[in-house]
Parts: sequence; C-alpha cells; structure tokens
Amino acid sequence: MTKTELAEQIRAVSYLTGEFVLRSGNISNFYWDKYRFESDPRLLTAIAAEMAKLLPLSECDGLAGLELGGIPLATALSLQTGVPCFYVRKEAKTYGTCNLIEGGVKEGSKLVVIEDVITTAGQVCTSIEQIRAAGYTVEHVIAAIDRQAGGAAKINAVGCSFASVFTLAALEGF
Repeated sequence: MTKTELAEQIRAVSYLTGEFVLRSGNISNFYWDKYRFESDPRLLTAIAAEMAKLLPLSECDGLAGLELGGIPLATALSLQTGVPCFYVRKEAKTYGTCNLIEGGVKEGSKLVVIEDVITTAGQVCTSIEQIRAAGYTVEHVIAAIDRQAGGAAKINAVGCSFASVFTLAALEGF
C-alpha cells in the first residue's frame, strides 16, 4: 500500500465530523477515531511500516506505547522492527507490581514514545516526564497523526524530537 493509499483509507475509516470534546478540553468539528484504524490489521500494519521509517534505531532500546492508543501501534511496530515494546500507563497501578511501565524494561533504557494522535500533547509530555523520572531516557516521539495544534512545539520544549506519519494538512487533501 502506498502512503497516499494509506492516507486515503485512514481518512475514509477514521475521520468523523460533528462536535467533539478533545482530551485537551477544546471543541473540534472533526475527530480522528484512531481505534478505527488501529483495529484494522491491514491499516495498523501499514501505519507501523511507515512509523518504522521514522524510528531512530541507533538511539532506541525500546518502544514506549502510551495507554491506550499508543499500545497497538507500539506492538505492531515492535513486530516489524524487532525492537521490544513496553506499555506506559497514565498512572502507575496501585496493585500487583505497581508499575507505570509494563513489560520488564531495563532501567536506563532509551525509549521512543509511540502515540496515535497528537493534538496539544498534554498527556504525552506528562508521560515523558514520568518515564524520565522513573529512570529512562526519552528523546524522541513518533505519532501516526499530528493534528498540528501545538503538540509538536510542546514535545520539542521538553527536549524531544517529534515525527509523525501524517499531518492534518496532509490528510485534509483526501
């Protein structure tokens, strides 16, 4: 599948119009329902293949999939690249192992954060700080879609590079 075909298919299955409250609290007249492309094995595989092209392998011990939408992407990317993936909760669980990061990641590892859709990057930046506080290095974030609403600048402000498979502008053309 070409990147153009992938963009067309993502838009066809995931782009919703109406009135939506975003995680940031902002109101939007459109919404990217990432679960619609993440639950389609063909689209998920194609997105992971595009993400693999953005992955800084020389600076990556593991993939940090953020709860919830980043987890299927990190898993698919791990299957394609052989890079281990780990699952980052929004907050550490209060039972069992009480982990923030699941999957047995080694302390001091360099992790690349994997996310689905970036708008303002509020939760992404919070997760980056939590991951760093837990003893890991985070210098890169990769997303499937950048809504181009200030998230990239916030990610850069916490000392990370940011790359996305698609931007809102690119997807609007379909």
